Amino acid sequence: MSRWRPPSPASTAIITRDGFERLKAELDHLWHVLRPEVVKALAAAAAEGDRSENAEYIYRKKQLGEIDRRARYLSKRIPSLKVAEGASSDRGLVFFGARIELENVDTGETLRYRIVGPDETDAKLGWISIDSPLARAVLKKRVDDEFTAELPDGPTQFVVLGVDYG
Repeated sequence: MSRWRPPSPASTAIITRDGFERLKAELDHLWHVLRPEVVKALAAAAAEGDRSENAEYIYRKKQLGEIDRRARYLSKRIPSLKVAEGASSDRGLVFFGARIELENVDTGETLRYRIVGPDETDAKLGWISIDSPLARAVLKKRVDDEFTAELPDGPTQFVVLGVDYG
């Protein structure tokens, strides 16, 4: 059995201005604050000798690899992102950046989401990726429009209750 996995489909290279600034700040923090601290701690751990049994050295080496991996990803991803400026001219339609309120027709549950780029999703805040099945299904819908989204649990019916770009 091999560890090879097919590459994941490319995500949409769009982001809000706030998300773009957060990614740039994260990259800056990684390079100028976190990485120098870890390198200093790694050097101190290496000076203690016998690296094969030095837990601090092994941990810091792994941590440095994780920082470098994230920084490399951000360094490549940030220049390819397109910042979505401004709102839609038709504020009644659902587009990128919209805050939407939906009702699940089957359960009657009211759900609130914001459609954002794949690099800034946050389930706790209700921010869903524009690449998600729900976001793809609700794009270009208006208030009171019904639509079906292919979710992991199967097809689900929704009604758009509200659209806001505030």
